[in-house]
Amino acid sequence: MKGICHGSVGRWAMSLPAIVLVPGLIACGGAERQSSDPGAAAGAPAVAAGAPAPGSGEQLYQQRCVTCHQANGEGLAGAFPPLVGSEYALAANVAVPIRIVLNGMQGPVTVKGVQYNGVMPPGGAGIALSDEEAAAVLTYVRSAWGNSASAITPQQVATERAAPRAATGPATAEELSPLLQ
Repeated sequence: MKGICHGSVGRWAMSLPAIVLVPGLIACGGAERQSSDPGAAAGAPAVAAGAPAPGSGEQLYQQRCVTCHQANGEGLAGAFPPLVGSEYALAANVAVPIRIVLNGMQGPVTVKGVQYNGVMPPGGAGIALSDEEAAAVLTYVRSAWGNSASAITPQQVATERAAPRAATGPATAEELSPLLQ
């Protein structure tokens, strides 16, 4: 009897990224969470004590990024890079993290000396972010978990969004590396 990989390690290995990525994308879908509190006002999302403010960078991170990069920003070893101490997330040239959030990122990348090879969809969940949302989530990442990089403004995001870009599709380490210098 053939196993789940139909007797082919190659097929299993090729489908592993999809097995890991698809549930993460579904979980990161950015859908509004509805209150299960029957006393909550119709259409008004419930905000639990200690929960991040609606529309805040922290809330956007929890909706779009936490499944892959984790609540502590440490990522998942061998699968998703950390944001804590990341040379890409904390780059002095804010075009680097902005391009990643606006365009997504794919291909091999080395973060904190460890190589990763995956795909991050634009906006973290394949859903576009406004300039304000992108600035908020990036500012949160750049200041959370002991990170101490500068805030990013909606104007910086708008400027980068409007800037011509030679590449199309997701950003790559090859495209972004010169900006890290």
